[in-house]
Amino acid sequence: MGNKRVTAVVNDKEFEELSYWADKLGMSNNEYVRHALKVAIKRENKDYDLPDLEVARLNQLVDAMNVLSFNVANLEHIVTSGFQSLLSLTRGENYLLDDEYEIK
Repeated sequence: MGNKRVTAVVNDKEFEELSYWADKLGMSNNEYVRHALKVAIKRENKDYDLPDLEVARLNQLVDAMNVLSFNVANLEHIVTSGFQSLLSLTRGENYLLDDEYEIK
């Protein structure tokens, strides 16, 4: 696996930024360009760490979906048991319909 040479043309401002960040990270300009290329390829492949704010928002949305799912399950239970009560009432299987409990 040999090395290949790539030539790039940058303007003065881009070269100053390249030199600044390379010096800040303790790299040569060449090493920094290779590092920047790896980072850019990872970003294109969606292989990167999510920033804290994105993770927090994603967790918030997941929690909201869990609460919504729980509420829908409770509503389903209430509606189902309500209709079961109404059906049993119309069948006459309710103790409240007995003659001894009639209001006179």
